[in-house]
Amino acid sequence: MPGGRLTSQERRRIAAGLADGLGYAEIARKLGRPTSTVSREVSRNGGGADYRADRAHRATGRRARRRPSMAVPAATTPAAARRFAEEFAAVLVGTGVPRMAARVFAALVTTDAGALTVADLVGGLRVSPASVSKAVGYLEGLDLVRREREGRHERYLIDEDLWLRTWLTSARTNTALAETARRGVEVFDVATPTGARLDHMRQFFARLGEDMAGGPEGAEDALTVAAALVHAAGPCTAERVARALGWPVDRVAGALRDAEARPDVTDPVAVRHVGSGEYAATARPERLTAAQREALRDCSTILM
Repeated sequence: MPGGRLTSQERRRIAAGLADGLGYAEIARKLGRPTSTVSREVSRNGGGADYRADRAHRATGRRARRRPSMAVPAATTPAAARRFAEEFAAVLVGTGVPRMAARVFAALVTTDAGALTVADLVGGLRVSPASVSKAVGYLEGLDLVRREREGRHERYLIDEDLWLRTWLTSARTNTALAETARRGVEVFDVATPTGARLDHMRQFFARLGEDMAGGPEGAEDALTVAAALVHAAGPCTAERVARALGWPVDRVAGALRDAEARPDVTDPVAVRHVGSGEYAATARPERLTAAQREALRDCSTILM
């Protein structure tokens, strides 16, 4: 179920989807899972080229068998470990994280298993259970910590892909700011000083979010189908493009829709639906003025 651990069958479906050339988002839709679940699963188990379902399932089993421990490695003294945890927590507090949440997170990061129970945290930090619960709730809201039931006890843990999730969360925040700014442009009009300022904000955060996320979702497919249409030099159906690329028709159809909806992704080419199920690629009109387009209209004749 969504939010639970992936099953062996789901991992086999992920492997099959990767073999078919499907993107993470499409695989996730077929599984009824978040895209981030699939991307984390693949990235932590060899990547798209080396992902193997059975191997990933065994690795997950090994990680699940780890037990929490606040023991300090022999090479590190307890005093040195405490000093580092306090230093780490202080840096987090400096970034705006509440002190108790910072201490809990520092304790988890500096524990071999990356997981601790309430009793572990209460005893190790010498704080109340209520303080731990509040701190964990805050960290969960940032997607930094998750809960896991183990028998009658609950433990809190961080994943090996924690920093990837944090990075993607920041990317989503930038994308949300870009979308809010876009709505502001519609309200104030880009021709006004306020609208122009919001449009500049939209462009900045949109690019930043896309760069952090590795580009907009489906961008590579959108660019590929746009290039195919340019090469075809005429309208094509999704079926014809799919045959030429050797892709499933659903993948091409989705990429064509994405390319048409997001012209900024395929810039300076624009993909348009021209009817009868056909698409064509043209230069984005915003790139050229009317006079420039008119001057180029007879370019081929001039060159001859």
